Amino acid sequence: MTGTIVLAATPIGNDADASPRLREEMGRADVVAAEDTRRFLNLADRLDITVGGRVLSYYQHNEAERGPYLVQLAREGQRVLVVSDAGMPTVSDPGYRLVTRAADSGIPVTVVPGPSAVLCALAVSGLATDRFCFEGFLPRKESELRRRLGELAGEERTMVFFESPRRLPATLNAMVEVLGSSRSACVCRELTKTHEETARGELGELAARFDRDVLGEIAIVVAGAQPGAGDITAAVEEVLALEKAGLRLKDAAAHVAARTGMRKRELYDAALCAPTRGA
Repeated sequence: MTGTIVLAATPIGNDADASPRLREEMGRADVVAAEDTRRFLNLADRLDITVGGRVLSYYQHNEAERGPYLVQLAREGQRVLVVSDAGMPTVSDPGYRLVTRAADSGIPVTVVPGPSAVLCALAVSGLATDRFCFEGFLPRKESELRRRLGELAGEERTMVFFESPRRLPATLNAMVEVLGSSRSACVCRELTKTHEETARGELGELAARFDRDVLGEIAIVVAGAQPGAGDITAAVEEVLALEKAGLRLKDAAAHVAARTGMRKRELYDAALCAPTRGA
């Protein structure tokens, strides 16, 4: 009899958010694949749940090796519970490769919904929620960070990012330079926890407010670019943002032209003569 792989969301800060289904699965699973076994066992202890199954580590650096083993256990009929440190596994955490392997092997995969830092941050941001994208953690290297932000300068959907508390000031400053100081945004810190903080405003204001290291888990929500990708002014601004992020002007013009359908030469010439270039 084939077993099942269960993806379960765990609390992102408040243990009271643990769902009845999560509690049930923690107690009945034959095997628990946890991103951090100690954190999982601490959670079980706080929830007063007896974990009867084996608890194995399953994280970024061992998922290639452990994934096939977990699929094999499910193939043999065992119920495998997969949890991350907080929130939904597979979302900016290990797990999606396991789901792919399970699907290829015909192993049932089910989900226990629950807390998600992405959706919580989006919901409280006050920004548009009808269309959004999750960009996870931005690159750490400054040149790569600016390049990535440059690629997102024309994104019209609301964007959600994760960031470490120590890197928050540098990331906000880079966003100001590449996306503009007047772009609306929201910094969410310690969501669902005792010292939860939600700061809304323009990127320039937020960069000034968070000008030093902070504590806690961070999510940043940024408004999308204004509609009208075909507008030459907006397109040129995007080209210049990409150049500032590290692309050659010609490559930046080609990138924006491919996305908007505008002529590469027209964008290149307009950007070359733009009064703000190099400012």
